[in-house]
Amino acid sequence: MTTRIWTAALAVIGDEILSGRTQDKNVAQIAAWLNVQGIRLAEVRIVPDTEEAIVEAVNALRARNDYLFTTGGIGPTHDDITVDAIAAALGVAVVFHPQAVAVLERYYETRGGLTDARKRMARVPEGAALIENRMSGAPGIQIDNVFIMAGVPHITAGMLDALTGTLEGGLPVLSKTIGCWVGESEVADILRAAEKAHEGVAIGSYPFFRDGKTGANFVVRATDGELLDGCIVDLTAALTAAGRDVVAGGI
Repeated sequence: MTTRIWTAALAVIGDEILSGRTQDKNVAQIAAWLNVQGIRLAEVRIVPDTEEAIVEAVNALRARNDYLFTTGGIGPTHDDITVDAIAAALGVAVVFHPQAVAVLERYYETRGGLTDARKRMARVPEGAALIENRMSGAPGIQIDNVFIMAGVPHITAGMLDALTGTLEGGLPVLSKTIGCWVGESEVADILRAAEKAHEGVAIGSYPFFRDGKTGANFVVRATDGELLDGCIVDLTAALTAAGRDVVAGGI
């Protein structure tokens, strides 16, 4: 029996990537995340901030893959044209999403208010749904098989986390959580090493501040149960060896 291979493409949008001013970090994290969803990243294209180039790339990539992800160009400035270009590619209008407006109003209530420029981040292709963004308010966007995401890597990571387990792929995603009272940056090398040693595993790190102390929960995800368990065992051992008290199930 042949197993269906699900594929995705990624369009990295931004002149700053092509000029070398900014180094892309999203390709690796999106590829790793897709792998855990049972989806293979089949191709990546870097696209300039021009509507014609974005329209061409979007229509080509979404036609030959199950999913298309885009990063970049959805901020509040006039040169953030990704939403307009993707709407043009799909042949739909651009509208303000009422839920996105409400989210931004709440987020900016204590940050100077929702200006016209900030409200631009609530614009979506007509018929789109939102992707939750816990980091900076402005949501990502999903329309058909296209997922429009931020260019800032840690914001992209949060959007990917919100999508975890929602895409149809090769195998279901399994997850387990452990936690400890530690600053996230203090164990970053341990997390990277564990993820690298267990190909097919993705580790999400979620820091918090509680009871006057800093802690973090680590969510390990994979489609293979044995691989998942092995990573949990090794990560727990590495954290313990570093002098950390690990709590199974998270704190």
